[in-house]
Amino acid sequence: MCSAYDRPPEDLTARARIRDAALAEFAERGFKGATLKAVADAAGVSVGLVQHHFGSKEGLREACDAHVRAAMMGAAGQVQDGVEVTPDVIQGMYEANELSVRYLARALAEGWGVAAVLFDEGADAAERFLMENWPDDFPPHESKVRERAAVMAAMHLSTIVLHAHLSRRMGVDALSRTNLPRLGIAMADVYAHLGQWITSGPGDQVRQAVTDHHMKEHPRD
Repeated sequence: MCSAYDRPPEDLTARARIRDAALAEFAERGFKGATLKAVADAAGVSVGLVQHHFGSKEGLREACDAHVRAAMMGAAGQVQDGVEVTPDVIQGMYEANELSVRYLARALAEGWGVAAVLFDEGADAAERFLMENWPDDFPPHESKVRERAAVMAAMHLSTIVLHAHLSRRMGVDALSRTNLPRLGIAMADVYAHLGQWITSGPGDQVRQAVTDHHMKEHPRD
């Protein structure tokens, strides 16, 4: 189980300690398996204080959902808003988001509401990315753009959902803050080489064959 804290406990308010403990507890045990007592024990507070701040386990999960959404979309927004992507920026993103990524992995696997929200926001961001960078290939309001963006979002989030298998193959905890960058590096490397392959003879033939097959089965698309 990951540590309940991204920062030393003394640097956090009681409410933040409870939230971070809940992020870890929900990620580890799921919503049904998590208990307010376990969260309180990890945060070093009483169950009564947890209830004072969040009311119930559902209220605690809602607070975690809001925190994770803000953390994940805030990190993505830095890149989209043109912030210079330096090693320090990347380090800050990974250090701030380990608990959020683990929580999101469980949310995606169990189908919590925040998972759908983040998937849709990620797909919307992918649509904007495609339309802004390749407007001729991805004009607005075409179903092709929506489909490509949705697949792009699914490809990225699948590495989080399948983290146990990634960890097994990599021989390390793939979601730890020290190893999360390895997933980003691997994905960028795969994109770079697949981009070269798909425009080569064999790759282009596969792409065209799949396209031709689809058009034969669905000529109106």
